[in-house]
Amino acid sequence: MISAEMFFGRSVGSRTVSEKEFAAFLAGEITPRFPDGLTVLDARGQWRNGERGPITHEASKLVKIIFADDGQKRAALDAIAESYKQKFHQQSVLISLQPACVLF
Repeated sequence: MISAEMFFGRSVGSRTVSEKEFAAFLAGEITPRFPDGLTVLDARGQWRNGERGPITHEASKLVKIIFADDGQKRAALDAIAESYKQKFHQQSVLISLQPACVLF
């Protein structure tokens, strides 16, 4: 199996992506692609824009998904990230993939 973590920054200019907006994104973009289950955690992230830019802190959402590895699921992660970047004017969505041995 693959354990995927997706990190979604919530700062959009001078405002924050609301809980309601993120819930709608989850329901419309993520859940249909991964209906078997996932976990959403609130997080606080930081990143640097460029080599010498200031460090930015922002509220974030961490979505963890475990799935059998296949190309379609990996492509779904990319599609989710692209949709979020466009909808909420983000530069990036971090996707971390790791092999996982799981029991249900």
